[in-house]
Amino acid sequence: MSDESGSGKKHMTNQTVVQVTFPDSTIRQYPIGTTLLEMSKEHATSFEAPIVVAKVNNELKELSKAIKNDCMVEFFDMTHSDGLRIYQRSVTFLLLRAARDVLGECKVIVEHSISKGFYCEIQGDLIVTQEMLDKISRKMQELVDQDIPFEKISVPLEEALRIFHENGMYDKVKLFKYRRASTVNLYKLGWLSNYFYGYMVPSTGHLKHFRIVLAEPGFVLQFPSQKMPNEVPPYVPQTKLSQVFRECENWGRIMNVDTVGALNDIVCKGGVGDLIRISEALHEKKIAQIADMIAERKGQVGMVLIAGPSSSGKTTFAQRLSIQLRVNGLRPQSISLDDYFVNREFTPVDEKGDLDFEALEAVDVSLFNQNLAQLLRGEAVELPTFNFQTGTREYKGRVLKLDVNDILVIEGIHGLNEKLTATIPKENKFKIYVSALTQLNIDDHNRIPTTDTRILRRIVRDNQFRGNNAERTIQLWPSVRRGEEKNIFPFQQYADVMFNSSLIYELSILKQFAEPLLFNVDKSLPQYGEAKRLIKFLDYFLGVSSEEVPKNSIIREFIGGGCFHP
Repeated sequence: MSDESGSGKKHMTNQTVVQVTFPDSTIRQYPIGTTLLEMSKEHATSFEAPIVVAKVNNELKELSKAIKNDCMVEFFDMTHSDGLRIYQRSVTFLLLRAARDVLGECKVIVEHSISKGFYCEIQGDLIVTQEMLDKISRKMQELVDQDIPFEKISVPLEEALRIFHENGMYDKVKLFKYRRASTVNLYKLGWLSNYFYGYMVPSTGHLKHFRIVLAEPGFVLQFPSQKMPNEVPPYVPQTKLSQVFRECENWGRIMNVDTVGALNDIVCKGGVGDLIRISEALHEKKIAQIADMIAERKGQVGMVLIAGPSSSGKTTFAQRLSIQLRVNGLRPQSISLDDYFVNREFTPVDEKGDLDFEALEAVDVSLFNQNLAQLLRGEAVELPTFNFQTGTREYKGRVLKLDVNDILVIEGIHGLNEKLTATIPKENKFKIYVSALTQLNIDDHNRIPTTDTRILRRIVRDNQFRGNNAERTIQLWPSVRRGEEKNIFPFQQYADVMFNSSLIYELSILKQFAEPLLFNVDKSLPQYGEAKRLIKFLDYFLGVSSEEVPKNSIIREFIGGGCFHP
């Protein structure tokens, strides 16, 4: 074969095939226009659950995407956080379509996450029954069996607004009033069109596992989890958590701030100052009520244990609670659980062989209980101080003896775990669970995960006070979440009271601080996809200056300028 003919053949090959590199360095060639879905079928047996999304050159792409250039491709199933989000979103659209098929012109609202699922309600005079939910569930299964495609369409903004109006989706009309784009990406599932923040699976046939459970006055749409991607876990009611969510959502409706569009309306009309003051007043009232509850049990309760997931504002909450306890005539005495770490050589290791400082076994529980018992008996105790540089416990002459009006305030991730204070009678303890339980949603069908609020808080705080960039915070976040799932969330129902530390206006504030940090994540880094997702999320919000945020606000723990010091 001549050089000329060889050259011609190479030129033809470049025009008709693409070269795809996979994470294991395997290189395959495919005809130009081959979809990721077609490619994924060759890799299906390597995954624990069905593949639902792909990353192409470090950017997330739907499986329906056709590949036209050489690239690197990585597939994900539901054991990956992005895969699980896409599955949940797709099942939610499936639910909305099935509910309309069964009930006609009904309005389903997705409220919040609970019990490995989404709590939903149906607006109007309709009473939700298990029989009704069973009909909807059967219709969902019928649509799954039909394997209907989720069709993505791009329409002019005016047409999207018309579709929203026709379907009574006025929350979306309000949302897109503040979007700068001239077109909107909608999804169609048969006859029903809707807008969703994020991608979908290719078709309903991918949605094999879900369950609908009655949870009056609404219901819970359950999904598999990352750990169990092929089965829906048993439904476990979380009464206390549900009550906190419902209270916050009712307050949001009363204030007419239940969606991002409604919040943007207030910002645009210059009313955010009042919203900030009312939100902060509500926090102060709740903290005062908790202090009153503790004071009512004076003489019995000797300690307050505060726990919650990362970036919940526990430190500021503890200091504000201490002020309210003083108002009630009590004198808080703080003990740090960190000072009871075992010496570094005895710290347990995790499954990767790394030191696990979040394990309960990293704490000298025996000494901690001994000191607590001594203090509650009125004895003087020399408290330890942990030297993080040497990895050893030291004694520096700090002696504590409780007087009659003194009360211990202890903040730590294991505070709700009864094993931490096993020898202390339950009546002597008051347990508080603090978490940023987001009360605001993008619209009626696109919820804001509490984890998104917390990671944005942490990105801002880590940059302000810990010298970490957004890339590093995003990199560490999966490990943080695993620790929460193991050490915090299983014990939240044991709290005497739950405090929601989220503020309805805070994402408009955080936007100003977080966006520059997220834009600085390089496209070549593994963390780029998550940074891009968060940038898109923040784009829904109108930014707000932090000037009117009070110095004692929980948000000040993350953005700085507060009056409390860790």
